[in-house]
Amino acid sequence: MFLETLLVTLLSAPSAAAASAARALPAGSEKPVLVAQATPAPAAPKPAETPAGAPAKPTDAGKATDGGKPAEPAKAPATQAPAAQQGKPAQAAPAKPAPAMTPEVKSLVDRMQAFYEKTSDFRSGFRQDYKYKTFRRTQTSEGTVTYKKPGLMRWEYQKPTARTFVLAGNKVYAYDAAAQSLTVGSIDTSQLSASVTFLFGQGKLADEFAITKGTCKDCKGTLLVLDPLKDEPRFRQVRLEVDPATAQVLKSTVVDPDGSENTISFLGLKTNVGIDADSFKLDVPKDTRVDDFTKGQKK
Repeated sequence: MFLETLLVTLLSAPSAAAASAARALPAGSEKPVLVAQATPAPAAPKPAETPAGAPAKPTDAGKATDGGKPAEPAKAPATQAPAAQQGKPAQAAPAKPAPAMTPEVKSLVDRMQAFYEKTSDFRSGFRQDYKYKTFRRTQTSEGTVTYKKPGLMRWEYQKPTARTFVLAGNKVYAYDAAAQSLTVGSIDTSQLSASVTFLFGQGKLADEFAITKGTCKDCKGTLLVLDPLKDEPRFRQVRLEVDPATAQVLKSTVVDPDGSENTISFLGLKTNVGIDADSFKLDVPKDTRVDDFTKGQKK
């Protein structure tokens, strides 16, 4: 979201453990993908609770048929049953061919990718605005984000409540000081979208997205609109506002399948400042409750 968040967010298909950990995150802040290094104190795992105020997607109740009569079952054709009915996995729809980028867009995308490939670490303030389409409201959060190759990231939320998220390797740590709880989940970083991994100096945006220049009267940089080339259940679209002079991402917006938007603005981003790996360790009080959803998983 990632990150996913942008990182956000967590733009990867969550495993059962990661999904459980995500349920412990505050509404609107579950999008960024984060990482940690410290080994949490052992404790018996407890189920995470869904936070109050988290958006729930409405489900369709049973619909009445015409005239209240049950619909007649469809007759099976006298042909071979589809692969799904024979126990064979359905094949994913092939990716659409990527349309050629304009010279202006290609130049900016190439420079942007090169910029992050040369970035060994960065630190930045951030503002996150999550617009819930269903509830027509926006939740705003603020804090700092720190990143170091290869794949260490720490999101320190300061407003509206203090929370820390760390991504380290294939583990995600979510610490809530007020609730005195630490949640540990796992994530398959190999499944992250290029919309996140390019920030780590990996992944090619042009391989996964049709990239065009968007219009934005309030943008401080050039708006790039990224539409996935194949069906993507995690998000509908990604928008990147890029500084044309430095090729840094100023703002990242991930549009969810339901139309909600998770926007992260980077404020005062500084790169290659020599961040130590210890910056990603989590030191929590001894009486902290630890919900470790990675225990008992097959390695």
